[in-house]
Amino acid sequence: MKTRQSLPNKIAEREPEDLPDVAQLSALRAWYAGLSAREAVVRFLAATKAPGESSRGILGRIRTRLVTFAHAHHRPDVAALFQHTAAQREERCNDVSRAIEVLRCLPAPQPQISDDIGLWLPARSVAALRAHGIDSLADLTVRIPRRRRWWITITGLGPARAKQIENLFAAHSQLTERARALIVAAGPTVVTPWKLFGCHTR
Repeated sequence: MKTRQSLPNKIAEREPEDLPDVAQLSALRAWYAGLSAREAVVRFLAATKAPGESSRGILGRIRTRLVTFAHAHHRPDVAALFQHTAAQREERCNDVSRAIEVLRCLPAPQPQISDDIGLWLPARSVAALRAHGIDSLADLTVRIPRRRRWWITITGLGPARAKQIENLFAAHSQLTERARALIVAAGPTVVTPWKLFGCHTR
């Protein structure tokens, strides 16, 4: 019976991270080329492997980082190439090698209004917002009331984390533009974001 090395389909709740380093990518490529997980890790990652740490687990985390990186750069097509059973790895060797090179050449990601909030906000802010049904940047833009202390009703957020959210929108003007379009499309029943991102947390 084939076992599946599962990878999360959901985007990780963290800010976009860097690609794995050269040694990690070399180990992953070696595994795709046919080496066992243990052989690949011993050859390329022996110096960083903790005693008792699973070689399969190490490679699985490297793949997960690549999936997260691809999603953060809005390339779900590339992310999908790393999601498969262990038995399928050799037939994907060439595709994965090309996918890694594609990821290495991508420009820095820019937030999109449809992005999951976990891509751009710290984990604690994400947890507080999700508890109020806010999962994407789009949800965030149309559900924040037009008032100075908009964050007061969101348990666990607070002024400092609210300021981080405001800074994100202030740094990416295209989000504000998309937010305006969403509000117009949704109609007058939708509350306006924080003075269209001009409010203050104090």
